[in-house]
Amino acid sequence: MTFNQGSRLDTSRVQTGGRGGGGGRGVMVGGGLGGLILTIVLGLLFGQPMLGGLDNAVNQGSYSEYSTGSGNAAQAQDELAQKCQTGADANQHTDCRVVATANSLDAMWATYLPESTGVQYNMPGLVLFSGSEYSPCGTASSATGPFYCPSNQTVYLDDSFFATLQTDFGAQGGPLAEEYVVAHEFAHHIQYQLGYLGSAASSRQGSDSGAVRVELQADCYAGLWANRASSDDFTGAVVLNDITEDDLRAAMSTAASIGDDHIQQTTSGRVNPEAFTHGTSEQRMAWFMNGYRTGDIGQCDTFNATDLDDPGSIR
Repeated sequence: MTFNQGSRLDTSRVQTGGRGGGGGRGVMVGGGLGGLILTIVLGLLFGQPMLGGLDNAVNQGSYSEYSTGSGNAAQAQDELAQKCQTGADANQHTDCRVVATANSLDAMWATYLPESTGVQYNMPGLVLFSGSEYSPCGTASSATGPFYCPSNQTVYLDDSFFATLQTDFGAQGGPLAEEYVVAHEFAHHIQYQLGYLGSAASSRQGSDSGAVRVELQADCYAGLWANRASSDDFTGAVVLNDITEDDLRAAMSTAASIGDDHIQQTTSGRVNPEAFTHGTSEQRMAWFMNGYRTGDIGQCDTFNATDLDDPGSIR
């Protein structure tokens, strides 16, 4: 999937590394993606330390997903503005695609959220970085993964994560696959606004846990965005071209690669449903597609689904 080449991007929407998204200084952390992402993923699945401990991260409000990094501010901000001006740039460069996706998400949720729920959309912060970056929820680095921090309502993202999904976890890659990751993180902000995000704190692991329901709902919201932002009725400044079957296959490949069962089988050779925090590969694909097919936030209510394997089981 590509953006309309004439779309104009707003890079002021994105903070670049070194600004911290909350006034903190960037902290350089050693280490690369390869081994560190595996350590963090295992931490997410089996309750091992992450950003100072999983419990600490949850209590502080860190909602970590995959794996990230930080840089230096003013010059990087200027460079991003020069590099990312149109949809054509977004089609060519991953960081510009993140900008375009954020612009599209803002436009869609600003209209649809109040229409569907009566809640006004408050735009989340977005920090794009390489290396490491301060956040109130802990230091974001190449080891933490893209995450949303409710403490300052900001998404932290290192675009090198997309390559790691392909090299380490077998994701197919592609534009919609990358956009899905960004949309999923923005979905956590929507959950924060609607009061769903805290459900993970009291039920953090297990195949039917609050944590899994939060994640699957975010996948559904990401699919909902893909539906609405690519429709003929969408009036945002950044316009998506039609989504193809190949686009969907690539996005589903990414969803499958970060399913609890796939990661557990890949890293430990066994599957332990009691340690699930994000849902199975099949569930993540099913809920994304449910959002994409329906374009209806009411069809993303995982908390009223009697069977998480079946999005049609919402009461």
